[in-house]
Amino acid sequence: MQTLDEMLSLNLLTADQHQAIGAWVRQARTPERILQMPAHLWAVLEQATTLLDFDGSGPPH
Repeated sequence: MQTLDEMLSLNLLTADQHQAIGAWVRQARTPERILQMPAHLWAVLEQATTLLDFDGSGPPH
């Protein structure tokens, strides 16, 4: 959730996207279920992740 919060604070996710992704992850309870997240949420999460990594504020590799 910390990464989602960081994405929100950097305006990489809207408040609605942050809430929807966070709610999905909280209710999913297993990695397999998380992977079943709706495609539209995956798309915004992937885009935010790419931007987070691009600006150098993501975790080190």
